[in-house]
Amino acid sequence: MRSSILTCLPLVFISACALVHCRNLPAAQPNVLFISVDDLNDWVGCLGGHPQALTPNMDRLAASGVLFTNAHCPAPACNPSRTAIMTGVAPNQSGLYDNRQKMRELLPKTELLSRYFSRHGYWSAGSGKILHYFIDAQSWDDYFPAKETENPFLRSFYPQQRPVSLPRGGPWQYVETDWAPLDVTDEEYGGDWLVSQWISEQLGKNHEKPFFLACGIYRPHEPWFVPKKYFDKFPLDEIQLPVGYKEDDLADLPLAGKRRGPNRYFPHIRKQGQWKQGIQGYLASIAFSDAMVGRVLDALESGPNRDNTIVVLWSDHGWHLGEKQHWQKFTAWRVCTRVPLMMRVPSGVPGLPGGTQPGTQCDAPVNLLSLFPTLTDLAGLPANRSCSGPSLVPLLNDKSVPWPHVSVTYLSEPGSYGLSAEKYRLIHYANGDEELYDVKTDPHEWNNLAQSDEYNVVVERLLSQAPDVFLPKPEAAKRQR
Repeated sequence: MRSSILTCLPLVFISACALVHCRNLPAAQPNVLFISVDDLNDWVGCLGGHPQALTPNMDRLAASGVLFTNAHCPAPACNPSRTAIMTGVAPNQSGLYDNRQKMRELLPKTELLSRYFSRHGYWSAGSGKILHYFIDAQSWDDYFPAKETENPFLRSFYPQQRPVSLPRGGPWQYVETDWAPLDVTDEEYGGDWLVSQWISEQLGKNHEKPFFLACGIYRPHEPWFVPKKYFDKFPLDEIQLPVGYKEDDLADLPLAGKRRGPNRYFPHIRKQGQWKQGIQGYLASIAFSDAMVGRVLDALESGPNRDNTIVVLWSDHGWHLGEKQHWQKFTAWRVCTRVPLMMRVPSGVPGLPGGTQPGTQCDAPVNLLSLFPTLTDLAGLPANRSCSGPSLVPLLNDKSVPWPHVSVTYLSEPGSYGLSAEKYRLIHYANGDEELYDVKTDPHEWNNLAQSDEYNVVVERLLSQAPDVFLPKPEAAKRQR
């Protein structure tokens, strides 16, 4: 018996050493699936922004990981928001505030998130709209369409005669502000279907390197042309108006707010009798984009990369459909700054070995500026010192961890911004005008508290956390889109 025990001891010793050695090995670097959905506000089922929104695929992604219920965009326009997300640099530090500016003119040498991953051993690829109407070929190993074209858009079926539903009100009206059901299949429609097809193909492959894979879904960006079956989900006679709409919602706004809110689109749409049709088009486009997200998620789940891929889904900014008498984006109100943000992290990644817990909802005020440092932190890559935002890994690990940060959304002129805390939102305009809202009791921001003396302490506390340095904005040549 004694000799048997002695014989086994070396094996026990070897096994113990092997276990210690395994524990000391670095965790395998995870893949990253980076999904962008353009111009999507909180009309997502799990966020409750509109009772008729149909987003089962985004909802299942949120349920499988962490849903940030108080996430905000860096800017309420595509170019400054996407630039900030992909560089990690806030608009007040880059000087890029609106859609008319060119990223590489202001940031000629700044490294994008995709390139950062590539330089640290990843295969970085993408498809669809990730930046504002260009690809930045130097920042990707592969792209579809070909990165050399610098055109992220694939063929899409659009009506030959346009406009279809909304007549042009004048040269001020964006040519893509229009909506209509199309008698085509998803595949015939192209566009986001082709993006989701290419991304799905990459997810179905084994790769020699870990990958950073960006999927840019364009809808519900205008025009709201999608296959008819998505319009059919929302009968026109059942369409409900936005829950945040209030007819006299401008009465308590300061002058800067009154100028920022009403625009020519909303009265033109109402005059043409197209308000509910526009809402129908937006809901249909969201349902279409959700179906494309579903194709991508299904491909991941059925492929070889299911268990070692971080998934993050975000939108660059929200959208008004009549709230504050406004249509489009470009404002600092919550309907325009609050965006979907959901993340699922598998176990075993360097920055979060336990992974995320399914069904977690985090109410801390966060910003999409944090995506760059969060993903590099999760992947175990060196920190990029130029990033403006804090990593979200502490919140992914424990949603109730103390979070001293506020979330700032920068408007198109330096000095104007929206600031989101857990309970309050402050909007500060460059001329000194301010709005304050208690979003716990007033989620649609109907009651401006900034003029009430009893809230002076709240305003001062929020201003103490606000940015105080703004790079000047170079003159731009043409109108924002």
